[in-house]
Amino acid sequence: MSVTKDDVLSSLAKIQTPRGVPLPAAKVLSEITASGDKVFFSLTVDAAEARAWEAIRAQAEEAVRAIPGVKTVMVALTAERRPGSGPAPGGVKPVASHQHGAGADSPMGKQKAIPGIKAIIAVASGKGGVGKSTTALNLALGLRDLGLKVGLLDADIYGPSVPRLTGVKEMPKLTDDKKMIPLQRFGLPLMSIGFLVAEDTAMVWRGPMIQSAIRQMLQDVAWGELDLLVVDMPPGTGDAQLSLAQQVPLAGAVIVSTPQDLALIDARRGISMFKKVDVPTLGIVENMSYFLCPHCNGRSDIFGHGGARHEAERLGVPFLGEIPLDIAIREGSDAGRPVLETDPAGKHAEIYRAIAGKIKNALRLETAAA
Repeated sequence: MSVTKDDVLSSLAKIQTPRGVPLPAAKVLSEITASGDKVFFSLTVDAAEARAWEAIRAQAEEAVRAIPGVKTVMVALTAERRPGSGPAPGGVKPVASHQHGAGADSPMGKQKAIPGIKAIIAVASGKGGVGKSTTALNLALGLRDLGLKVGLLDADIYGPSVPRLTGVKEMPKLTDDKKMIPLQRFGLPLMSIGFLVAEDTAMVWRGPMIQSAIRQMLQDVAWGELDLLVVDMPPGTGDAQLSLAQQVPLAGAVIVSTPQDLALIDARRGISMFKKVDVPTLGIVENMSYFLCPHCNGRSDIFGHGGARHEAERLGVPFLGEIPLDIAIREGSDAGRPVLETDPAGKHAEIYRAIAGKIKNALRLETAAA
């Protein structure tokens, strides 16, 4: 049974709002996304009303979850300040789901550790197209090979890649207390918005919806006991990055770039953004550093070479290593068979594990056995 928008609106019509009208008539609902057994939408109110509307958000989520056939519900509360209205009472800022934004004096004040997870790192890039997701997966596998219990969260809401990179297309099941059970592949627990929506679904979401989605994939997932959670971030320096840094204590960020000047400019912005939210940069990885011909094994510096190393030296952050542009890495990624699984003793796997080793040492993580 597939839930429809009319089903959702009918359920929400039973909720009375502070404006004295049923919720659908209060003119606060965003576009409702109803797909299969999943429902997503947000409520947009003035910041001065945010505290009163939080109870409505919770009622809306409960009402939609009670619709037969619904398994996943994501309801975000967007609190916006009207021009000229001044600060909201109590310093309320835009909020996502039931978690309020932190106060102005301490943007990291609402961080909440995830039980069972020792450390969380972000794999980020200033721009798209640099191979960040492929790097994140292979680094997670490399850290796994070093004896750590590792999970992978795909936080790229607009372009989730982990389902394709791992070949996983299942839907997460729920525990008795309504937490999502991460899917397993290559010994890694995995979570991605791509497991919850169809691959060709356009995610036209505002910032608070992104924040709410990330919060749920962090806090409402039964991750179990992990030494490290690797988070594959969307490219750029926007809501997703800030939301992650505000919601959980990040142990560090790995920046992925190509040698090109344009990519390095954006990588620099990424490092600056993490610095502003007090997240240390563990280092820069130069992806597509050079091309190795599969026929003659000749090397070509298609995008230049060494730019990320020089940028790391200039910024005073570690340089973690160079990953070549190679057809084996590309083919494996497209087929859902990462190179650390298809050729664990090969030269590419060795490069990823060497970078993973530097990350492990920087975090001072002990293996599960130790």
